[in-house]
Amino acid sequence: KELPTVLLIHQMEQHEGAWTILPLMRDFSVTYGRNSSWIFFCEEDTRIQLVKLLETLGRFDESKEWFLGKALYDEESTIIHHYAFAENPTVFKFPDFAAGWALSMPLVNNKTFTRHSNVQLALDFTIDLKHEIALYIWQKGEGPHLTPVPEFCTDNVSSHKVDHCATTFSNFLPLCGEPVKKEDVFVAVKTCQKFHGDRIPVVKQTWEREAALIEYYSDFADISIPTIDLGVPNTERGHCGKTFAILERFLNHSSARTPWLVIVDDDTLISIFRLRKLLSCYDPNEPIFLGERYGYGLGTGGYSYITGGGGMIFSKVAVENLLASKCRCYSMDAPDDMVLGMCFSGLGIPVTHSPLFHQARPMDYPKDYLSHQIPVSFHKHWNIDPVKVYFTWLAPNTEEQLDGKKVGYNREDL
Repeated sequence: KELPTVLLIHQMEQHEGAWTILPLMRDFSVTYGRNSSWIFFCEEDTRIQLVKLLETLGRFDESKEWFLGKALYDEESTIIHHYAFAENPTVFKFPDFAAGWALSMPLVNNKTFTRHSNVQLALDFTIDLKHEIALYIWQKGEGPHLTPVPEFCTDNVSSHKVDHCATTFSNFLPLCGEPVKKEDVFVAVKTCQKFHGDRIPVVKQTWEREAALIEYYSDFADISIPTIDLGVPNTERGHCGKTFAILERFLNHSSARTPWLVIVDDDTLISIFRLRKLLSCYDPNEPIFLGERYGYGLGTGGYSYITGGGGMIFSKVAVENLLASKCRCYSMDAPDDMVLGMCFSGLGIPVTHSPLFHQARPMDYPKDYLSHQIPVSFHKHWNIDPVKVYFTWLAPNTEEQLDGKKVGYNREDL
């Protein structure tokens, strides 16, 4: 048999929404609908045993509609899935993209996928793509459920558990040379007076010590922290005015020689230690805008953006390009992360996604999903002990600190 055709989605970017996959289905149907039996999707760190994968797919009748994957489910209803299936969230299964997932060609050719108006509606907001794709395919019960496939695995290739696996996953923190120096990362924390007493102490007890350069930006100057009043009144939501004031200050003050800027909320929990390793894989001389990617209106010419709670990472060059443009907040309380996404989209600077940043708390994600990650951030203190969450999930462990190399993380005890 001839080898499978391999497609790289970032090279198929007819428009900004290619990463959401649904807009590509029509092309897949037209191009491969007659001569192929399956489309198999995976991540860049997924490892495939091709013979085993073909054997596994061969067990299923390719003339029927199949949606195959490693099943994840919510243990409790969660905000990132709009509290779907609140009565019993465990009933709805969605695929772990790291293990790979497959669609049979009759499903790809189904008019659900090929009708453009359906796709436009589905892509209003893209928050957790794997869940949204499963919902879209399910079509409120008219389409297939996910069929769990035990051969689609996320264990590390060296694990003793992978003999039966067609896929494995490289669950290391990316490292592409020496970690970026502490002094090359400037951290800006957005806060306001009402949170000085409860949120800022958490930052100081947890990750502040990992940052060499850090400033707290507020609506009130408090020398005990210390905070800097940017002269921008606090807004209940959005914070666009404050974020753009931070960007201006980053370029125009002593931090201007620093190649990387990190903007976080006062209830973001982050590992600057791991972030410095991750940043070794990016060139600060390019315009980089990095974090957890969401999408808005991608079926109708919208844009991708980095969601603010998990942390927004900018190269200095990206900030220079942004501020040299005329793109600014349409109001002081506009959503800063969405405005930034819109601006960078207009400048032709793509947002760079990393699944290691998280807009929500660890409990908002399936345990199985987090078990093959070394996370860089989580967000929100709601109903959790944030200090405990930091030390459980984000504090550098001894092994990481000692060798500074790639380290697998084992959370069997979860």
